[in-house]
Amino acid sequence: MDFIKLETFLESEKTPRYRLDQIKKAICKDGVFSFSEISTLPKNFREKIRKEIGVLSFQEDKISKSLDGRSIKASLKLHDGKYMESVLISPKPGIWSACVSSQVGCPMGCQFCATGEDGFQRNLTSEEITDQILFWKQYVKKNKISGIFSNIVFMGMGEPFLNWGDITKSIKDLTAPKLFGFGSRSISISTVGIRGAIEKMAKEFPQVNLAISLHFGNNKKRSEYMPINKEYGLADLKKSIPYYLRKTRRKIFLEYIMLEDVNDSRKDAEDLAKFIKSIDDNYLLHVNLIKYNKTSGRFMPSTGIRINEFKNYLESKKISVTIRKSLGEDIQGACGQLAARLDSRK
Repeated sequence: MDFIKLETFLESEKTPRYRLDQIKKAICKDGVFSFSEISTLPKNFREKIRKEIGVLSFQEDKISKSLDGRSIKASLKLHDGKYMESVLISPKPGIWSACVSSQVGCPMGCQFCATGEDGFQRNLTSEEITDQILFWKQYVKKNKISGIFSNIVFMGMGEPFLNWGDITKSIKDLTAPKLFGFGSRSISISTVGIRGAIEKMAKEFPQVNLAISLHFGNNKKRSEYMPINKEYGLADLKKSIPYYLRKTRRKIFLEYIMLEDVNDSRKDAEDLAKFIKSIDDNYLLHVNLIKYNKTSGRFMPSTGIRINEFKNYLESKKISVTIRKSLGEDIQGACGQLAARLDSRK
């Protein structure tokens, strides 16, 4: 929702200031579907504002639900006819998190990720980003989904740090007490690593969680499968990560997708451990091992045995590690599967 446009409209109508707070509360916290539901507003005024301002900046295209009921994916049609995807997941019973997108497509070109297969189309506006939260709040209310909607993860389509202006605005809105009121520590940003961006985040949002899509502890391999590594490689991360840790004293999550016969060998585990141990304050680094979710590419997921062996090796080196359960693979809504291509909406 365009709150600046809303405020300008209310001022033009010479509306009392408290009306703005009433509307913000109803939309952002109560999850109302339209202005006509805001009973604290005069009835004739509700109709007038409804004609002038839309609650959401996009339209629902298609909803897909996983068989286990723990993932719900929305294909959303933007005003210019482009599509994005957003996912609501339940990592724990009674807890819901929104996995939001920051771009349409992705320019990073990681070979094992479906999002960038059709290239980069454009950045999402801060309104389109926060409207994903409004959408899920409305969905939860409409469908009477039980539990607490408490977390936001920027792990959907796109590289958040390449849209930092709109990400910054959206985080400020999401944490504003009179808007959404989320705590900074309930928000996470995932990045492949962009020069100067981790340092900037540490300064501007030291309480927001940081996850780094690492996936390789070997510089040559990472460059082969993740083109960004040629510009901003493991040596650069070795500088950015310690800066972040010193500045925030917060844990960093290292995401590691397990690809069969690509990055799941004992040598790969040794490379990863060596990289982690080379960083000061590495006790604040936590590895999430993620079974690869199939896309249209040539990769296969590592076996459960291989993933456990990898985990055991890291633990033997006193490295904090977890095997993270993927959710939504059956609806193409898991990590690395969001695409919003035409065939994904059939």
